Amino acid sequence: MSPSLPSIFASEVLQDLTLWIFAAVVAVALLCRLRVVHEDRLMRGPLVLFGLHLAGVVGATLWRWAGSDGYRDINLLARLFGACCLIQLAAVAVFVVLLPRVGFATSRIMRDVVTAAASIVAIFSIASRAGLNLSGLIATSAVLTAVIGFGLKDTLGNVIGGLSLQTDKSIAIGDWIKVGDVVGRVVDVRWRYTAVETRNWETLIVPNGVLTNEKVTVLGRRRGAPLQWRRWIWFNVDYRTSPAEVSRVVVEALTQAPIPNVAQEPPPHCIVMELGESYVRYAARYWLTELAFDDGTDSVVRTRVYFALKRAGIAFSLPAHAVFLTEESAERKEAKSREEDERRVDALEGVDVFDPLTVEDRQLLAQSLHYAPFVTGEVLTRQGAEGHWLYLILRGQVSVHVRSEEGLEREVARLGAGEFFGEMSLMTGAPRSATVVAETPVECYRLDKAAFQRVIRERPAIAEPVADILARRRTELFAVRENLDQEAQRRHFAADKSDLLDRIRDFFGLADDTPPRRAAR
Repeated sequence: MSPSLPSIFASEVLQDLTLWIFAAVVAVALLCRLRVVHEDRLMRGPLVLFGLHLAGVVGATLWRWAGSDGYRDINLLARLFGACCLIQLAAVAVFVVLLPRVGFATSRIMRDVVTAAASIVAIFSIASRAGLNLSGLIATSAVLTAVIGFGLKDTLGNVIGGLSLQTDKSIAIGDWIKVGDVVGRVVDVRWRYTAVETRNWETLIVPNGVLTNEKVTVLGRRRGAPLQWRRWIWFNVDYRTSPAEVSRVVVEALTQAPIPNVAQEPPPHCIVMELGESYVRYAARYWLTELAFDDGTDSVVRTRVYFALKRAGIAFSLPAHAVFLTEESAERKEAKSREEDERRVDALEGVDVFDPLTVEDRQLLAQSLHYAPFVTGEVLTRQGAEGHWLYLILRGQVSVHVRSEEGLEREVARLGAGEFFGEMSLMTGAPRSATVVAETPVECYRLDKAAFQRVIRERPAIAEPVADILARRRTELFAVRENLDQEAQRRHFAADKSDLLDRIRDFFGLADDTPPRRAAR
């Protein structure tokens, strides 16, 4: 009695180790998932081979049950596919999962070479055990290899180049490289070429032979240091400003508030690069941490430099041969000057601290206002810092942040055009009580201590009404926070006013023997 079809299939499955191969497929897939490896791409080859192996087992079963002569050939194919499947599974487990786990990363080409070599050995071994004579095939393949080697020497050179690149780790996936005039990020290293993606959304296919025979610059890589690339921002300033002052202003602008993708260590700095005929050439240098955003970060740094020099009253230089002819009447100049003066006086009238001042006082202060623009993200004042000046906001919006004793910082207010801040530092020299950050491009006027000191020393009597306004404002805020009654508010106001008046007088050096006072108007 001939065996049944199910029994034949079970025999073939046991004979060809199909269950063991299936178990290996499941185990490696689970291992990849546990190690957070993209198993879909890695398991594609083993799954295809296992499917071919399973098809061979089914085919061998049918041929054996039918008693046909092709059974042995189909059974041999099933075994070959099964062996290749096990080899690929072992390669995935060893080279992709286990070795990286212990800190030993291998290249894709190395994995392919080992897998291919092991597969060839397995195929020849299984075929020899099946009684096939492969000596003639080996001799023929040697001759064929020599012919192909002569005809495809460039391709073979690229293959060997790719193998050497990944073996010595001179270039790795993720590196930013410069080949000729092209800069891009390495996204793949294949047998024949290396794929490089540029910032223009282009993919450059570079033959591996080119990378091994020509000079290649790997950007941002330094042994024992994080990935960061030094960038240069050039600008020219005329000789009227000392280099020390220019460098101080630029470095302060670049380090006062964090800039996205700019390293804090090493910090940005500014150096003198050239003494020209009509200018001093400077370079602001910083370290870029995200190499994909070079132009955008350069733009932010240039903007910071521009606004910082503008605030400091430092002018960029003009070419020595430039000639500007402007025809402007005296009436037009006078009208523009009058318009600017009115604008400054209007800004001062919005500050209640200056209510005790006369029109003449405000006009005197208006002449001393300093134009101070800020770019988005810059810090206008920092909590705890010394700064004896007040800001009047003309355009834009700023946010006010307060840091608690625990080190937590939170936003407490937003200020816009027509508002001001920094009056306590101007009047008493107190450290900044909050950090103020520009949320949009901001234009301000800045009033320094020296300007207000000229006014208050001529009219020291205004110190008392100024202290009255400051104390009243502080008492109102304190009363809301502490829920004070009228009597408590009165006591708090009196104590605050007395304290502020003493601090104002001490800060501006007011004494009883002050020179004769100008009459109020």
